[in-house]
Amino acid sequence: MPKLPEGLVIGFDFGLKRIGVAIGQTVTRTASPQTIVNSRDGVPDWKHITQLIEHWNPVAIVVGLPMHLDGSEQPFTQSARKFGQRLHGRYQRPLFFIEEQLSSHEAEQRLKSRAQATTLLDAHAAQIILENWLSHYDDTEL
Repeated sequence: MPKLPEGLVIGFDFGLKRIGVAIGQTVTRTASPQTIVNSRDGVPDWKHITQLIEHWNPVAIVVGLPMHLDGSEQPFTQSARKFGQRLHGRYQRPLFFIEEQLSSHEAEQRLKSRAQATTLLDAHAAQIILENWLSHYDDTEL
């Protein structure tokens, strides 16, 4: 993996109706859920995403690629990849993809164990994606 500058990163859990957003920190390798961006017919609310990018000024963008449990792509994988490429084109930040399976299910389990509402389920899924991505870097690469 290429060396990543220190700072904030923004992570996305792409969906056709809702996109979960989380913010992470490369120094502490932690992430937290932030918000949900709505999509209409698979078209993200780019104004909302622009506001998030301007507010957080991330050093990189991470997008989860939904994969089958065997690691093969599913039809939805290409939509998430296209979304990531559009983010990169619009905001000119380094873009990273990470394979993800069952992040929404894991987020649901975490929220149930904390007795929290699931209104930000997709944002918690984005947090899991970002935490997994952050854990893939070793100290020499950061």
